[in-house]
Amino acid sequence: MRIVFCGTPEFSVKPLEFLIQNKCNVVGVYTQPDRGVGRGRKINYSAVKQCAVKHDIAVFQPQNFKDPKAIQELQDLKPDLLIVVAYGLILPQKVLDIPALDCWNIHASLLPRWRGAAPIHRALLAGDKTTGVGIMQMQAGLDTGPVFVQHECAISKNETALQLHDKLALMGAFALLECLQLLQENKLPEPMEQEDSNKTYAHKLEKSESKVSWQESAQQLDRKIRAFNPWPGVLVEIKGEPYKIAQASVYSYTDNSQVAGEIVIANKNTLVIQCSAGQLQIEIIQKAGKKQMPINNFMPSKSQWFTA
Repeated sequence: MRIVFCGTPEFSVKPLEFLIQNKCNVVGVYTQPDRGVGRGRKINYSAVKQCAVKHDIAVFQPQNFKDPKAIQELQDLKPDLLIVVAYGLILPQKVLDIPALDCWNIHASLLPRWRGAAPIHRALLAGDKTTGVGIMQMQAGLDTGPVFVQHECAISKNETALQLHDKLALMGAFALLECLQLLQENKLPEPMEQEDSNKTYAHKLEKSESKVSWQESAQQLDRKIRAFNPWPGVLVEIKGEPYKIAQASVYSYTDNSQVAGEIVIANKNTLVIQCSAGQLQIEIIQKAGKKQMPINNFMPSKSQWFTA
């Protein structure tokens, strides 16, 4: 079976590695065009391109599929199956019609919840208790296709977007192999249509979301800190100065008489700040231009904050 794989970020690498390790016939890899990063605009290969180059698999990087040459290039690969994992381009119907068998997508949510670009982050922001992965039969719409299999997992209390990302990437890779095995044995079930009335959309993360206010609840801020780790991070003001908060937790303190943004507890090992509802205990903090620091390393130099 001739497989063409489409993906770009780190989330896509584990499924591609599983295909290679299981000696699947990956005849080509599609990924986003190379882009410059940093001040020097140094050209950076996507995580998927790095993996493909390492294993000597042909790489294709069209800007889009409006160019007939890009369509012809894909047709010439004669794919039986197109597998898409966080590719970053919407594939038109004329692309989906090319593979002889089907087009599959690995999606990091329990569809139809969190269709779209940032399902991991939006699940954390919403306080979802569970999420999962699914293998979907692709349609021209945004994550609207019927689903072959879905596997659910719990979201732990302290889980960050990075930790959940890694867990779901691995689950997605196993789910892909499961469906490939079923396909080869002619046991793949008919995909189940999504219940459209239950859909929610996971809009792309914006850098502007990193700036938060103490007027939000401690629970909301805790979710944002976990959802925006590692990017775009959470930026707050403490005593009029900007800081990034990399890790925190809701503090079990019931007195809400303080003003939002006021320091409730500050000593050598602890920093707790009042929110609109509840308090947030800061555990890892970063001042502009400095490295992240655990609060017990950061606080001794800030004795003017001490309340106890």
